[in-house]
Amino acid sequence: MREAVKAVVHGVAWIAVTPSVISWQLRARLMGPDRALEGSTQAWALVPGLIGQYLRRAFLSRTLQACARTATIEFGTIFSSASASIGDRAYVGPRCHLGWAVIGDNALLAAGVHVPSGSKTHGIEDLTIAIRDQPTTKTPVRIGSGSWIGSAAIVMADVGRDTVIAAGAVVTRPIPDLSIAAGVPARVVRRRDERPHPSPSLRTESRRSPARVPHDPRAAPARGDRARLARSRR
Repeated sequence: MREAVKAVVHGVAWIAVTPSVISWQLRARLMGPDRALEGSTQAWALVPGLIGQYLRRAFLSRTLQACARTATIEFGTIFSSASASIGDRAYVGPRCHLGWAVIGDNALLAAGVHVPSGSKTHGIEDLTIAIRDQPTTKTPVRIGSGSWIGSAAIVMADVGRDTVIAAGAVVTRPIPDLSIAAGVPARVVRRRDERPHPSPSLRTESRRSPARVPHDPRAAPARGDRARLARSRR
């Protein structure tokens, strides 16, 4: 029953976004599909709540390379490449900005994640030409199925499946499957299929001798102390 209701709501949303899709198609002929898509997704990004999720998903399913009906795209997320694709049950958090992103099934993108169209979206080689006027090279950035990208991460290279990228990391080189990566630039901290080693502080703590109980001057002297005290009084 629940799935049937979702299918009906998706169908209603699919019809509701038709004028916007036609507008995008017309503008795409004048300014290109990517630029037209960015303007459209800026408008749809402002629709809050569950209704916004259905409308964004319906619009993107008709304009992106692919967008699964089970995907979730949250408030404030903008797309700048019609070549992007979103897999089944993928989650894109609020305020993300996605270029040519290929997001696998069950992938999770937290709030504020940026995935540009590769690391060379602006040319910088010719010093006599402004950067904005130099040739651009756009390439797909693939995020593997089941991966989790932390808040405010910037991903400019491929991320393997079932991989974790820490919040605030900047991915400039491909990260392999089943990895945990962090830092700027992001580096693999460990693999998920390896047991984590205890931290140095814990190892040092375990080697320390038991804490010594502080001496209480009011306590009765031990047997050896009583003998030394008696000799000193003679």
